[in-house]
Amino acid sequence: MTEGVQSGLGGLVQATQVARETAVRRASNGINYAAYGDTHVDPKDLERMVEAVPTTITAALQRKHYYFVPLALRESRSSEPTLISPVYTPELSDQAICHRNVALGDAEGVFISTRLLGDRFALAFEFFINAGHAFVDAAGVPESFDQLAWAQAVADVRGETSQDAWESRNLALAPEARLGRVDGRLIVDEKARTSFLESSFSDAVAIYLLSLAIDFDYSELREREYPLLAPQALAERLRLIAKLFPPNPNYEFAIRYRRRA
Repeated sequence: MTEGVQSGLGGLVQATQVARETAVRRASNGINYAAYGDTHVDPKDLERMVEAVPTTITAALQRKHYYFVPLALRESRSSEPTLISPVYTPELSDQAICHRNVALGDAEGVFISTRLLGDRFALAFEFFINAGHAFVDAAGVPESFDQLAWAQAVADVRGETSQDAWESRNLALAPEARLGRVDGRLIVDEKARTSFLESSFSDAVAIYLLSLAIDFDYSELREREYPLLAPQALAERLRLIAKLFPPNPNYEFAIRYRRRA
């Protein structure tokens, strides 16, 4: 497929070439990032979004270089190079993906498709989800969050923050555990439990970062496949995240249960 795209549609560039030829900026919080091509993202908005990530989180993201590009294309085979389009076309958007991770020597490039995501909310959430997962991979899940999220799961609090968290939480607790205890103890799938805690923590980090960068309504995160986590339970998770990773200067964390008219 890649050969057909390259020969049929001019202007495509390998991701590694984009990384070589595009100057990377280092934000005030330490994140390395760059914009390439016709992204349709205002540089000030991009900077504001990137710098929302607290320095207590960015310390674990030093190997990541974030490239905001119009479209990052899917590879048909893992051996093929990731291609980047410097412009948007409907034809190429059908072959694009929200992001691609590409090895860049000692660093890892994360190429995020700004034109595929459509608006500032979607772009910010995609970036923050990537940052959340990268932080978990590097630093793991704090014990305090582990205890809070697991206590909510055992208490059967309604909903979750993503499909992965919802499915792994349900797998972690055997049906018997939902009815009480078996021989005085809960029946737990430890592998699924670990997956649930990692997913729910990276989700909480992403939602927290989104709240620092954008004023949004929690209902905007609603999906059809699973019920959203109950607002009070989410608020407990976010307050803990804010305590662990305080906002950078010029950013504010706040939870409002009702919007002013």
